[in-house]
Amino acid sequence: MTHRESGSYFVALGGTEEIGASCHFLHIDGTGILLDAGADPEQEGADSLPDLDLVRSRVDRWVDHVVVSHGHHDHIGSLPVAIKAFPHVLVHMTRPTRDLCEVLLPASAKLQRKRLMEGSSTAPPLFDVEELGAFSYLYLVHELERRFDLTGVRGRVPIEGRLYDAGHVLGSAGLHLTVETTRGDRTLFFTGDTGARAQAIIPGARYPEGPIDTLVMEATLGADPEAELATRRQEEIRFGQALRQVLGAGGSVLVPVFALGRGQEILALVDRFKRNGTIEPDVPVFTAGLMRALSDVYDRSRFYSPRIDEAFQCGSVPQERLPRNPATVVSALDRPGIYVVGSGMMFERTMSNRIAQEMVEHDKHAVLLVGFARHDSPAHRLFDAALQRDGAGDGATVEPQITLEPLRGPQAVRCRVDRFRFSGHSHRRDLLGLVDRLQPKRVILVHGETRAREWMADNIRFFHPEIDVFSPAQGETVRLWD
Repeated sequence: MTHRESGSYFVALGGTEEIGASCHFLHIDGTGILLDAGADPEQEGADSLPDLDLVRSRVDRWVDHVVVSHGHHDHIGSLPVAIKAFPHVLVHMTRPTRDLCEVLLPASAKLQRKRLMEGSSTAPPLFDVEELGAFSYLYLVHELERRFDLTGVRGRVPIEGRLYDAGHVLGSAGLHLTVETTRGDRTLFFTGDTGARAQAIIPGARYPEGPIDTLVMEATLGADPEAELATRRQEEIRFGQALRQVLGAGGSVLVPVFALGRGQEILALVDRFKRNGTIEPDVPVFTAGLMRALSDVYDRSRFYSPRIDEAFQCGSVPQERLPRNPATVVSALDRPGIYVVGSGMMFERTMSNRIAQEMVEHDKHAVLLVGFARHDSPAHRLFDAALQRDGAGDGATVEPQITLEPLRGPQAVRCRVDRFRFSGHSHRRDLLGLVDRLQPKRVILVHGETRAREWMADNIRFFHPEIDVFSPAQGETVRLWD
């Protein structure tokens, strides 16, 4: 394409080699739309942001609208930055996602400020709590499958949007676009993070009817063959048995979770296990502040967002507040308990990482992983170390070690470590099924590590040689339709 592009095209603004800052730019005949405005949770400050200069540096690019798929940090973490960069923008989302943003973005602002003040980060905060209040009036909420206008001020053709339940987390939605052109309607569907199958609280996704012109699809689990083999029912049984065994032997269980989504799903499972006798009803469940606030949003929204059981409330599950004093945490580990805390990938300076440091050297405890973990994350490294230990047999002389906190140094991995398939993402066969259903002319793969997107691309081309498949690098331009 020439430097001054025309027509309709896609540009990835976030990094595409890993799951980080999700943010994609659509230019559709004069209208500019951002799909998500995320930040990389493992980076800080400007390093965590998508490259918004790929739009700002071009006189022929601008942003009229941002459509937010859901409330995870890697999808909303740079939203205030995008609003400041494009001051006339309107932001579109579901009502639950707006409610979650009003909890999560102030929490992010406070955490950035705290890390700078305590010296654990040198990155200045990207935004502060005070300015967030001035941005919230830009948030426009839409009911699922209801039409709304996305035509830009300089848009040359009408654009209509509809949000579809994505089945990933509370409020998550895919976006269907219909563009009226002189050559007929053109259509695009952006999956966002999507889960085709029901979870403990959230039902499976709903999708529009095909055929469509362009499918922008996540590929998170594209490199994970095991995910397509496990059923949720089997995993729930295994998880309940693991809790029963560890707690019954006097140990405690750490369940690292994303505070939004996986945390609430685990609370629902623990509640079920207590009710059916899998575990003792008086076993304490420890949670922390942000997860509690998000659970409250889950409960308040249960009558206006897709739900398997409207009667269930996270707040009805008895919970104890996680002690703030590290010494108190160590003391609490003397009795059986379940610790449902963030982060799911156990990054440094998070609560799950700190508790794991106290548990990992004791064989009576367990760390039960229940979500996606990047290959370079502490959670994935801990799982690999446990696999090495468990595969070596009883005669092994080398005890695997892991460094969870550099200041503490290497620690022996003696606790039980297991992984359970409770992901809110569709596995790769379900994603291929979505391609079958929507019959797109082209597929743009996003939100997946390189191996995941390569597997998806190879298989789509094999089963559908008529489809054009793209795995764009950051900044690369892909035409949306001919």
